[in-house]
Amino acid sequence: MTATTQTPAPPSPPATRAAGLLPVDPVLRRLAVMTSLNSFGNGLFFPVSVLYFTRVCGIGATHVGFGLTVAGLFGVAAGIPAGRASDRWGSRRVIAALWLGCGVTMAAYSLVDGYAGFLIAAICYASLNQSSWGVKSALFADVLPAATRVEARGYLRMVTNVTMGVGGAIGAVALQADTRAAYLALILVNAATYVVPAVMVRSLPLNAAAAARGADSTADTPAESRWRAIRDLPYLAVTVLNAVTVLQFSLLEVGMPLWIVENTDAPRWSVALVMIVNCVLVALLQVRATRGASDVPGAVTAMSRAGLLLGAACLVFALSAGLSPLWAVAVLAAGAVIQVFGEVLSSAGGWTLGYELADSRAQGVYQGVFSSGSAVAMMAGPALITITAVGHGFAGWAILAALFAAAGLAVRPAVRWAERDGEWRGER
Repeated sequence: MTATTQTPAPPSPPATRAAGLLPVDPVLRRLAVMTSLNSFGNGLFFPVSVLYFTRVCGIGATHVGFGLTVAGLFGVAAGIPAGRASDRWGSRRVIAALWLGCGVTMAAYSLVDGYAGFLIAAICYASLNQSSWGVKSALFADVLPAATRVEARGYLRMVTNVTMGVGGAIGAVALQADTRAAYLALILVNAATYVVPAVMVRSLPLNAAAAARGADSTADTPAESRWRAIRDLPYLAVTVLNAVTVLQFSLLEVGMPLWIVENTDAPRWSVALVMIVNCVLVALLQVRATRGASDVPGAVTAMSRAGLLLGAACLVFALSAGLSPLWAVAVLAAGAVIQVFGEVLSSAGGWTLGYELADSRAQGVYQGVFSSGSAVAMMAGPALITITAVGHGFAGWAILAALFAAAGLAVRPAVRWAERDGEWRGER
């Protein structure tokens, strides 16, 4: 008998392979358009939002900060119920409703004329917006193939960075004008950038796995899976470790400006330099980073390396104190580069683990839990960074470095625990 050999199928092309400016995959192309619109609108408004509330609405800066913190608490609490709704009624339907609500509440900011109105609008907007984060992750699980899902998320993050930057540049024009009409124009444009994606999302096709389990039907999830994410201790452990790495965003947005201005002799424009380095390198590296972290072993390695890199970046940032302006800028730039490598690896690894360790029958509530962990980190991050690095110099930076490194090293045993638990339950 003559033996026959089978030629292995060629590997599928990258999900982000482009035809012009957009990927060839029609689903990812539509997601890219939706992401571009919404990120552009957020880039327009977010840099000037506090000034609108203080200068136009006449609300004190302290009251604005307190109100946004309260609103953030409501947003964290809303994430898990929104995920449960996604499992029951389908991610496309639920996120369309959430985005429409975001558009309405964003437009309501234009009507604010006192603190009570601001607080109500802020709470409604934060609850809808932050709860949409987990539902959006569930949406990606429903419409993108599992094999390319994480790579596609990397591409969409790159799109987010670029379009937010463009929006921020245009928003600076309104900031310079500093008139009520200019601020209101940004608010209403941002509101529209929620409404348009809400209309577009309903026509996205489900992938084969989502269609097979009826992800967009009203059929209920098995009772034992409905709320299991909040009792799944191994998954919660991974969520907490991922949340620790999310503290890096507060480090960049809050800690670095304060550190540079108050603790170094670097010129003030160094703040912008760090941000530019971050935006450019994330855009260049994020998709590539996802290709090595598309399965659980790769994601664990990426998260472990990310923790060590983020810890190293903290120590490098700390060294900028006491140096001459030129050397301080050089050290800050070096730290920013190291931090970016940690950022793209932690993002890629976190996306994969958030999906792969979840019960596939309840992606909505699992993604709600995972995103709520990140939301808590984003809310607590400014205070933690200020108390440690900004308040205590090198010792504070060392504490942050140890925290990031410990989180990275703890990912591997936490994932092993989650995999054993999933195998025992027969859910993953």
